[in-house]
Amino acid sequence: MSGEPQADCLFCKIVAGEIPATIVRETDTTVAFRDINPQAPTHVLVIPRVHYRDGAALAAGDPGAAADVLREAGEVASQEKVAESGYRVIFNSGPGAGQTVFHAHAHVLGGKDLQRLVV
Repeated sequence: MSGEPQADCLFCKIVAGEIPATIVRETDTTVAFRDINPQAPTHVLVIPRVHYRDGAALAAGDPGAAADVLREAGEVASQEKVAESGYRVIFNSGPGAGQTVFHAHAHVLGGKDLQRLVV
């Protein structure tokens, strides 16, 4: 757990504006940006501005920020026009699940049939 920005964290650097990203939404507590390796027509990452290793650590350490990430995932789906047709919100936790950046983040995927999609 942490909560504090990490100097070596890619997503902390995006939050700080040190690394560019295609940002689609921002709030006081979250940043949403397009994934650089999209797995669906809509593939946006929603991250908290606070640093926690994964979704479970975020929920335990800052439940309000976790709720903000989920709320913003729904807002992104609406903004991207995938809310009505269906979308998926995924938290990968740990390398075995495909997590490559160890800063909690939700993947918002939509725009195609996702019934068999695994990210």
